[in-house]
Amino acid sequence: MKLLASVVANGVALWVASALVSGIEFGGQGVSQLLTILGVALVFGLVNAVVRPLVQLLSLPLIVLTLGLFLIVINALMLLLTSWLSGVLGLNFSVDDLFWSAILGSIIISIVSLFVSMLLPDGRDRA
Repeated sequence: MKLLASVVANGVALWVASALVSGIEFGGQGVSQLLTILGVALVFGLVNAVVRPLVQLLSLPLIVLTLGLFLIVINALMLLLTSWLSGVLGLNFSVDDLFWSAILGSIIISIVSLFVSMLLPDGRDRA
């Protein structure tokens, strides 16, 4: 259930970023676009679970030196990696460039996924 909530949160965040940033695009129409969004959200979740911690560990001195601002660049690089992997897997998703599209998209994705994950149930019992 938690994995499904995470994929939905990533999917909504990616969709909002593609709606707001002109350099982030999903292909397809209707149901095929929805399936593409869910597939890309799954790839994005896997990239963030596997690759991102390793990149953060290797760039820890730079993160500390920039007081955490380098994390925005790491998030943008994870978005670009997701775009590349999606192309390899046959999903119609593209991010145009690192500077405006990926960095602005990563900021939007972080904010939207935070709010969406707060709204989705996480399996804990609330009394």
